[in-house]
Amino acid sequence: MKILHTSDWHLGRMLYRQKRYAEFSQFLQWLLCVIETEQVDALLVSGDVFDTTTPSNLAQQLYYNFLSRVATSCCRTTVIIGGNHDSPTFLHAPKDLLHAFNVHVIGAKTENLEDEVIVLYNGAEPQAIVCAVPYLRDRDIRTVAPGETLDDKNAKLAAGLQDHYGQVCALASEKKAALAKEGYTNLPLIAMGHLFTAGGKTVEGDGVRDLYVGSLSHVGGDMFPDAIEYLALGHLHVPQTVAGNDHMRYSGSPIPMGFGEANQNKKVILVEFGLAKPKITEIKVPCFQQLVRITGSLDEIQTKIAQLKREESQAWLEIEYTGAELRGNLRDLLEESVLGSQLEITIIKNKRTNDLVLKTINENETLEELDINEVFIRCLDEAEVPEEGRQELTASYHEIVRSLQEEDLQAE
Repeated sequence: MKILHTSDWHLGRMLYRQKRYAEFSQFLQWLLCVIETEQVDALLVSGDVFDTTTPSNLAQQLYYNFLSRVATSCCRTTVIIGGNHDSPTFLHAPKDLLHAFNVHVIGAKTENLEDEVIVLYNGAEPQAIVCAVPYLRDRDIRTVAPGETLDDKNAKLAAGLQDHYGQVCALASEKKAALAKEGYTNLPLIAMGHLFTAGGKTVEGDGVRDLYVGSLSHVGGDMFPDAIEYLALGHLHVPQTVAGNDHMRYSGSPIPMGFGEANQNKKVILVEFGLAKPKITEIKVPCFQQLVRITGSLDEIQTKIAQLKREESQAWLEIEYTGAELRGNLRDLLEESVLGSQLEITIIKNKRTNDLVLKTINENETLEELDINEVFIRCLDEAEVPEEGRQELTASYHEIVRSLQEEDLQAE
Protein backbone atom coordinates (compact mmCIF):
# COMPACT_ATOMS: atom_id res chain seq x y z
CA MET A 1 0.00 0.00 0.00
CA LYS A 2 1.20 3.52 -0.83
CA ILE A 3 0.27 6.75 0.92
CA LEU A 4 1.21 10.29 -0.06
CA HIS A 5 1.78 12.77 2.78
CA THR A 6 1.38 16.51 2.21
CA SER A 7 0.33 19.48 4.32
CA ASP A 8 0.24 23.25 4.71
CA TRP A 9 -1.17 24.17 1.30
CA HIS A 10 -2.44 27.51 2.64
CA LEU A 11 -4.76 27.94 -0.34
CA GLY A 12 -5.58 31.61 -0.82
CA ARG A 13 -2.39 32.93 0.74
CA MET A 14 -1.08 36.17 -0.72
CA LEU A 15 2.46 37.48 -0.83
CA TYR A 16 2.65 41.26 -0.40
CA ARG A 17 -0.76 41.61 -2.11
CA GLN A 18 0.25 39.26 -4.93
CA LYS A 19 -2.38 36.58 -5.53
CA ARG A 20 -0.96 33.10 -5.92
CA TYR A 21 -3.83 31.07 -7.38
CA ALA A 22 -1.78 30.11 -10.45
CA GLU A 23 0.85 28.51 -8.21
CA PHE A 24 -1.74 26.63 -6.15
CA SER A 25 -3.46 25.38 -9.28
CA GLN A 26 -0.18 24.18 -10.80
CA PHE A 27 0.78 22.42 -7.57
CA LEU A 28 -2.55 20.58 -7.31
CA GLN A 29 -2.31 19.53 -10.96
CA TRP A 30 1.22 18.27 -10.35
CA LEU A 31 0.03 16.41 -7.21
CA LEU A 32 -2.63 14.62 -9.25
CA CYS A 33 0.06 13.52 -11.70
CA VAL A 34 2.19 12.16 -8.84
CA ILE A 35 -0.82 10.23 -7.49
CA GLU A 36 -1.38 8.59 -10.87
CA THR A 37 2.29 8.00 -11.65
CA GLU A 38 3.05 6.43 -8.27
CA GLN A 39 -0.33 4.66 -8.06
CA VAL A 40 -1.02 6.14 -4.63
CA ASP A 41 -3.72 4.40 -2.58
CA ALA A 42 -4.36 7.12 0.01
CA LEU A 43 -3.65 10.85 0.29
CA LEU A 44 -3.03 12.38 3.74
CA VAL A 45 -3.31 16.16 4.14
CA SER A 46 -2.01 17.17 7.57
CA GLY A 47 -3.70 20.50 8.15
CA ASP A 48 -3.67 24.14 7.03
CA VAL A 49 -5.49 23.41 3.81
CA PHE A 50 -6.49 27.08 3.68
CA ASP A 51 -4.61 30.16 4.79
CA THR A 52 -7.54 31.77 6.59
CA THR A 53 -10.75 30.69 8.27
CA THR A 54 -12.73 32.44 5.52
CA PRO A 55 -11.17 31.24 2.25
CA SER A 56 -12.00 33.00 -0.99
CA ASN A 57 -14.35 31.50 -3.55
CA LEU A 58 -11.41 30.74 -5.83
CA ALA A 59 -9.51 28.97 -3.03
CA GLN A 60 -12.59 26.86 -2.35
CA GLN A 61 -12.96 26.08 -6.04
CA LEU A 62 -9.37 24.83 -6.24
CA TYR A 63 -9.96 22.63 -3.18
CA TYR A 64 -13.21 21.01 -4.31
CA ASN A 65 -12.11 20.58 -7.92
CA PHE A 66 -8.99 18.81 -6.71
CA LEU A 67 -10.93 16.48 -4.40
CA SER A 68 -13.38 15.60 -7.16
CA ARG A 69 -10.50 14.67 -9.47
CA VAL A 70 -8.74 12.61 -6.80
CA ALA A 71 -12.00 10.68 -6.27
CA THR A 72 -11.88 9.50 -9.90
CA SER A 73 -8.18 8.61 -9.77
CA CYS A 74 -6.40 5.49 -8.52
CA CYS A 75 -6.34 7.05 -5.03
CA ARG A 76 -9.09 5.34 -3.06
CA THR A 77 -9.12 7.49 0.07
CA THR A 78 -8.23 11.03 1.13
CA VAL A 79 -7.87 11.96 4.82
CA ILE A 80 -7.77 15.66 5.76
CA ILE A 81 -7.22 17.08 9.22
CA GLY A 82 -7.68 20.69 10.30
CA GLY A 83 -4.73 22.91 11.10
CA ASN A 84 -4.48 26.06 13.19
CA HIS A 85 -5.22 28.23 10.12
CA ASP A 86 -8.31 26.24 9.18
CA SER A 87 -11.89 26.76 10.28
CA PRO A 88 -13.24 23.47 11.67
CA THR A 89 -16.78 24.65 10.89
CA PHE A 90 -15.89 25.35 7.28
CA LEU A 91 -14.04 22.06 6.80
CA HIS A 92 -16.85 20.07 8.39
CA ALA A 93 -19.71 21.68 6.45
CA PRO A 94 -19.50 19.29 3.43
CA LYS A 95 -18.22 16.37 5.52
CA ASP A 96 -21.05 13.96 4.75
CA LEU A 97 -21.01 14.77 1.06
CA LEU A 98 -17.24 14.33 0.84
CA HIS A 99 -17.48 11.04 2.73
CA ALA A 100 -19.45 9.65 -0.20
CA PHE A 101 -16.29 10.18 -2.28
CA ASN A 102 -14.10 8.50 0.38
CA VAL A 103 -12.81 11.84 1.63
CA HIS A 104 -12.57 11.85 5.44
CA VAL A 105 -12.39 15.26 7.13
CA ILE A 106 -11.51 15.73 10.81
CA GLY A 107 -11.44 19.49 11.37
CA ALA A 108 -11.22 19.57 15.17
CA LYS A 109 -11.18 17.29 18.19
CA THR A 110 -14.19 14.98 18.06
CA GLU A 111 -16.58 14.24 20.93
CA ASN A 112 -16.16 10.53 20.23
CA LEU A 113 -12.45 9.77 19.81
CA GLU A 114 -13.30 6.71 17.73
CA ASP A 115 -14.20 9.17 14.96
CA GLU A 116 -10.50 10.02 14.73
CA VAL A 117 -9.69 6.39 13.90
CA ILE A 118 -10.19 5.68 10.20
CA VAL A 119 -9.76 2.33 8.49
CA LEU A 120 -8.57 2.55 4.89
CA TYR A 121 -10.10 -0.06 2.60
CA ASN A 122 -9.45 -1.55 -0.82
CA GLY A 123 -13.00 -2.56 -1.59
CA ALA A 124 -14.05 -4.66 1.41
CA GLU A 125 -10.49 -5.41 2.46
CA PRO A 126 -8.85 -3.22 5.12
CA GLN A 127 -5.38 -1.94 4.23
CA ALA A 128 -4.35 0.43 7.01
CA ILE A 129 -5.56 2.29 10.09
CA VAL A 130 -5.14 6.06 10.40
CA CYS A 131 -5.24 8.07 13.64
CA ALA A 132 -6.44 11.38 12.16
CA VAL A 133 -5.65 13.77 15.02
CA PRO A 134 -6.35 17.40 14.04
CA TYR A 135 -4.79 20.51 15.51
CA LEU A 136 -5.71 20.39 19.19
CA ARG A 137 -6.63 23.80 20.57
CA ASP A 138 -5.71 24.84 24.06
CA ARG A 139 -9.29 24.46 25.27
CA ASP A 140 -9.37 20.88 23.92
CA ILE A 141 -6.55 19.61 26.10
CA ARG A 142 -6.10 21.93 29.10
CA THR A 143 -8.27 23.16 31.94
CA VAL A 144 -7.37 26.51 33.45
CA ALA A 145 -6.76 26.82 37.19
CA PRO A 146 -6.20 30.05 39.14
CA GLY A 147 -2.63 30.87 40.03
CA GLU A 148 -1.04 28.67 37.38
CA THR A 149 2.53 29.46 36.42
CA LEU A 150 3.82 29.28 32.87
CA ASP A 151 5.48 25.95 33.68
CA ASP A 152 2.16 24.63 35.02
CA LYS A 153 0.40 25.58 31.79
CA ASN A 154 3.12 23.99 29.68
CA ALA A 155 3.04 20.78 31.69
CA LYS A 156 -0.75 20.54 31.37
CA LEU A 157 -0.65 21.12 27.63
CA ALA A 158 2.08 18.53 27.13
CA ALA A 159 0.15 16.02 29.21
CA GLY A 160 -3.05 16.80 27.31
CA LEU A 161 -1.41 16.23 23.93
CA GLN A 162 0.21 13.01 25.04
CA ASP A 163 -3.02 11.75 26.57
CA HIS A 164 -5.03 12.48 23.43
CA TYR A 165 -2.60 10.69 21.13
CA GLY A 166 -2.37 7.84 23.61
CA GLN A 167 -6.14 7.36 23.69
CA VAL A 168 -6.61 7.57 19.92
CA CYS A 169 -3.72 5.18 19.23
CA ALA A 170 -5.05 2.76 21.86
CA LEU A 171 -8.41 2.70 20.06
CA ALA A 172 -6.62 2.14 16.77
CA SER A 173 -4.60 -0.71 18.27
CA GLU A 174 -7.80 -2.33 19.52
CA LYS A 175 -9.31 -2.09 16.04
CA LYS A 176 -6.12 -3.49 14.55
CA ALA A 177 -6.26 -6.47 16.94
CA ALA A 178 -9.92 -7.10 16.11
CA LEU A 179 -9.19 -7.06 12.36
CA ALA A 180 -6.24 -9.42 12.92
CA LYS A 181 -8.67 -11.96 14.40
CA GLU A 182 -10.61 -11.75 11.14
CA GLY A 183 -7.44 -12.62 9.21
CA TYR A 184 -6.30 -9.10 8.32
CA THR A 185 -2.84 -9.06 9.83
CA ASN A 186 0.04 -6.60 9.67
CA LEU A 187 -2.14 -3.57 8.99
CA PRO A 188 0.07 -0.46 9.28
CA LEU A 189 -0.92 2.07 11.94
CA ILE A 190 -0.45 5.62 10.67
CA ALA A 191 -0.96 8.82 12.67
CA MET A 192 -1.51 12.40 11.56
CA GLY A 193 -1.06 15.62 13.48
CA HIS A 194 -0.64 19.37 13.28
CA LEU A 195 1.71 20.72 15.94
CA PHE A 196 5.21 21.92 16.73
CA THR A 197 7.79 19.36 17.89
CA ALA A 198 11.07 19.91 19.69
CA GLY A 199 13.94 21.03 17.50
CA GLY A 200 11.62 21.87 14.61
CA LYS A 201 13.15 24.11 11.94
CA THR A 202 11.40 27.32 10.90
CA VAL A 203 12.53 30.22 8.75
CA GLU A 204 11.94 33.95 8.92
CA GLY A 205 8.72 35.01 7.25
CA ASP A 206 7.25 31.52 6.85
CA GLY A 207 3.95 32.41 8.50
CA VAL A 208 4.15 29.66 11.15
CA ARG A 209 2.19 30.82 14.18
CA ASP A 210 2.91 29.79 17.74
CA LEU A 211 0.33 27.14 18.56
CA TYR A 212 0.28 27.32 22.31
CA VAL A 213 1.48 29.63 25.05
CA GLY A 214 5.08 29.59 26.19
CA SER A 215 7.35 26.90 24.81
CA LEU A 216 5.05 23.91 25.04
CA SER A 217 4.75 23.77 21.28
CA HIS A 218 8.15 22.10 21.36
CA VAL A 219 6.89 18.65 22.40
CA GLY A 220 9.31 15.74 22.16
CA GLY A 221 9.12 12.91 19.66
CA ASP A 222 8.86 10.49 22.57
CA MET A 223 5.35 11.87 23.23
CA PHE A 224 3.94 9.73 20.42
CA PRO A 225 3.02 6.07 21.07
CA ASP A 226 5.42 3.41 19.82
CA ALA A 227 2.62 1.70 17.90
CA ILE A 228 2.78 4.41 15.21
CA GLU A 229 4.54 3.12 12.09
CA TYR A 230 4.44 6.45 10.26
CA LEU A 231 3.64 9.90 11.66
CA ALA A 232 2.45 12.43 9.05
CA LEU A 233 2.77 15.90 10.56
CA GLY A 234 1.87 19.39 9.42
CA HIS A 235 2.50 22.96 10.65
CA LEU A 236 6.22 23.44 10.03
CA HIS A 237 6.97 24.54 6.48
CA VAL A 238 10.48 23.08 6.24
CA PRO A 239 10.46 19.35 5.30
CA GLN A 240 12.13 17.49 8.18
CA THR A 241 12.12 14.49 10.46
CA VAL A 242 11.28 14.61 14.17
CA ALA A 243 14.34 14.18 16.40
CA GLY A 244 16.03 12.08 13.73
CA ASN A 245 13.18 9.54 13.56
CA ASP A 246 12.82 8.69 9.89
CA HIS A 247 9.20 7.53 10.28
CA MET A 248 8.12 10.81 11.95
CA ARG A 249 8.02 13.59 9.37
CA TYR A 250 6.83 17.02 8.36
CA SER A 251 6.20 17.15 4.63
CA GLY A 252 6.47 20.95 4.76
CA SER A 253 4.57 23.45 2.65
CA PRO A 254 4.52 22.63 -1.09
CA ILE A 255 5.21 26.20 -2.24
CA PRO A 256 7.28 28.88 -0.47
CA MET A 257 5.07 30.85 1.90
CA GLY A 258 7.51 33.76 1.90
CA PHE A 259 10.87 34.85 0.55
CA GLY A 260 12.57 33.18 3.52
CA GLU A 261 11.54 29.82 2.02
CA ALA A 262 12.53 30.72 -1.54
CA ASN A 263 15.63 28.49 -1.65
CA GLN A 264 14.11 25.46 0.05
CA ASN A 265 13.54 22.16 -1.72
CA LYS A 266 9.81 21.64 -1.27
CA LYS A 267 8.61 18.04 -0.98
CA VAL A 268 5.79 15.58 -0.58
CA ILE A 269 6.44 12.22 1.07
CA LEU A 270 5.60 8.85 -0.48
CA VAL A 271 5.39 5.96 2.00
CA GLU A 272 5.07 2.34 0.87
CA PHE A 273 3.97 -0.33 3.33
CA GLY A 274 4.15 -4.11 2.97
CA LEU A 275 7.91 -4.49 3.36
CA ALA A 276 9.91 -5.22 6.52
CA LYS A 277 9.66 -1.53 7.31
CA PRO A 278 8.00 1.38 5.50
CA LYS A 279 9.84 2.61 2.42
CA ILE A 280 9.94 6.41 2.56
CA THR A 281 10.66 8.47 -0.54
CA GLU A 282 10.89 12.24 -0.75
CA ILE A 283 9.47 13.67 -3.99
CA LYS A 284 10.65 17.16 -4.87
CA VAL A 285 7.93 19.67 -5.76
CA PRO A 286 8.76 21.84 -8.80
CA CYS A 287 9.10 25.60 -8.39
CA PHE A 288 6.01 27.19 -9.90
CA GLN A 289 6.93 30.81 -9.17
CA GLN A 290 10.51 31.95 -8.62
CA LEU A 291 11.01 34.22 -5.60
CA VAL A 292 14.21 36.27 -5.34
CA ARG A 293 15.34 38.38 -2.40
CA ILE A 294 17.85 41.12 -3.33
CA THR A 295 19.75 43.06 -0.68
CA GLY A 296 22.40 45.72 -1.15
CA SER A 297 23.25 49.13 -2.49
CA LEU A 298 21.47 50.57 -5.52
CA ASP A 299 24.28 49.42 -7.81
CA GLU A 300 24.20 45.90 -6.37
CA ILE A 301 20.43 45.69 -6.70
CA GLN A 302 20.44 46.97 -10.28
CA THR A 303 23.24 44.56 -11.21
CA LYS A 304 21.21 41.62 -9.91
CA ILE A 305 18.09 42.83 -11.73
CA ALA A 306 20.10 43.13 -14.97
CA GLN A 307 21.30 39.54 -14.52
CA LEU A 308 17.74 38.29 -13.99
CA LYS A 309 16.60 40.16 -17.12
CA ARG A 310 19.32 38.47 -19.18
CA GLU A 311 18.07 35.13 -17.86
CA GLU A 312 14.53 36.12 -18.90
CA SER A 313 13.42 35.44 -15.36
CA GLN A 314 9.79 35.91 -14.32
CA ALA A 315 10.69 36.14 -10.64
CA TRP A 316 8.89 38.10 -7.96
CA LEU A 317 11.35 40.33 -6.14
CA GLU A 318 11.70 41.36 -2.51
CA ILE A 319 14.21 44.22 -2.48
CA GLU A 320 15.99 45.57 0.60
CA TYR A 321 18.02 48.70 0.05
CA THR A 322 20.94 49.00 2.49
CA GLY A 323 22.94 51.74 0.78
CA ALA A 324 24.35 54.67 2.76
CA GLU A 325 22.82 57.32 0.52
CA LEU A 326 19.28 58.49 1.18
CA ARG A 327 17.25 58.08 -2.02
CA GLY A 328 13.74 59.49 -2.13
CA ASN A 329 13.18 58.21 -5.68
CA LEU A 330 14.26 54.64 -4.97
CA ARG A 331 11.01 53.04 -6.14
CA ASP A 332 11.04 54.99 -9.42
CA LEU A 333 14.63 53.93 -10.11
CA LEU A 334 13.93 50.27 -9.40
CA GLU A 335 10.68 50.19 -11.35
CA GLU A 336 12.60 51.65 -14.28
CA SER A 337 15.21 48.88 -13.89
CA VAL A 338 12.62 46.11 -14.43
CA LEU A 339 10.98 47.72 -17.46
CA GLY A 340 10.91 45.46 -20.49
CA SER A 341 11.02 42.29 -18.38
CA GLN A 342 8.55 39.99 -16.65
CA LEU A 343 10.11 40.65 -13.25
CA GLU A 344 7.67 41.83 -10.58
CA ILE A 345 8.70 43.90 -7.56
CA THR A 346 6.50 42.84 -4.65
CA ILE A 347 7.98 45.13 -2.01
CA ILE A 348 10.90 47.52 -1.47
CA LYS A 349 12.32 47.74 2.05
CA ASN A 350 14.39 50.88 2.49
CA LYS A 351 16.58 50.00 5.49
CA ARG A 352 19.26 52.32 6.90
CA THR A 353 21.72 52.04 9.75
CA ASN A 354 21.87 55.54 11.15
CA ASP A 355 19.20 56.43 13.68
CA LEU A 356 17.81 59.43 11.85
CA VAL A 357 17.08 57.50 8.66
CA LEU A 358 15.72 54.52 10.60
CA LYS A 359 13.24 56.82 12.29
CA THR A 360 12.12 58.23 8.94
CA ILE A 361 11.67 54.80 7.42
CA ASN A 362 9.74 53.46 10.42
CA GLU A 363 7.23 56.25 9.96
CA ASN A 364 6.69 55.08 6.39
CA GLU A 365 6.63 51.39 7.23
CA THR A 366 3.49 49.55 6.19
CA LEU A 367 1.58 47.22 8.47
CA GLU A 368 1.90 44.37 5.96
CA GLU A 369 5.64 44.29 6.68
CA LEU A 370 5.00 43.42 10.34
CA ASP A 371 3.19 40.58 12.05
CA ILE A 372 1.45 40.85 15.41
CA ASN A 373 4.43 39.41 17.27
CA GLU A 374 6.83 41.98 15.79
CA VAL A 375 4.47 44.78 16.84
CA PHE A 376 4.41 43.44 20.41
CA ILE A 377 8.21 43.17 20.52
CA ARG A 378 8.48 46.77 19.36
CA CYS A 379 6.12 47.81 22.16
CA LEU A 380 8.33 46.02 24.68
CA ASP A 381 11.38 47.76 23.24
CA GLU A 382 9.67 51.15 23.31
CA ALA A 383 8.67 50.61 26.96
CA GLU A 384 12.24 49.46 27.75
CA VAL A 385 10.99 46.26 29.38
CA PRO A 386 14.02 44.35 30.74
CA GLU A 387 14.79 40.88 29.34
CA GLU A 388 14.01 39.14 32.64
CA GLY A 389 10.46 40.48 32.57
CA ARG A 390 9.66 39.60 28.96
CA GLN A 391 9.03 35.86 29.18
CA GLU A 392 5.86 36.06 31.26
CA LEU A 393 4.58 39.10 29.34
CA THR A 394 5.19 37.39 26.00
CA ALA A 395 3.53 34.17 27.15
CA SER A 396 0.48 36.09 28.38
CA TYR A 397 0.33 38.03 25.11
CA HIS A 398 0.43 34.80 23.05
CA GLU A 399 -2.34 33.34 25.22
CA ILE A 400 -4.54 36.41 24.67
CA VAL A 401 -3.96 36.30 20.90
CA ARG A 402 -4.72 32.59 20.80
CA SER A 403 -7.93 33.13 22.79
CA LEU A 404 -9.06 35.85 20.39
CA GLN A 405 -8.35 33.61 17.39
CA GLU A 406 -10.34 30.77 18.92
CA GLU A 407 -13.21 33.10 19.78
CA ASP A 408 -13.31 34.06 16.11
CA LEU A 409 -13.62 30.41 15.17
CA GLN A 410 -16.39 29.80 17.70
CA ALA A 411 -18.32 32.82 16.43
CA GLU A 412 -18.62 31.41 12.90
